[in-house]
Amino acid sequence: MDAYLEEELYDLLTFCIQNPSATSDIASKKGRVAEIGRELAADGGADAMENMFFAIENRIQGEIGADARPYRAWWNGIASEWKY
Repeated sequence: MDAYLEEELYDLLTFCIQNPSATSDIASKKGRVAEIGRELAADGGADAMENMFFAIENRIQGEIGADARPYRAWWNGIASEWKY
């Protein structure tokens, strides 16, 4: 299941990074990103969230040369340990 979530999260964040002016699409994608964060937190807490985002950050940096770190804040409030 994590591989499916990683792939979906990658696609969502890549879209948001590459289409910053698509505000209505980004709002719906932000909601799904938050759902993924809640699923990860329910399964493995902030550690699972950190592991997933670390993998995504590296993949996005390597494949499209962009920084995904600003999107970490979309998971704020899901786990008490997650504060970006």
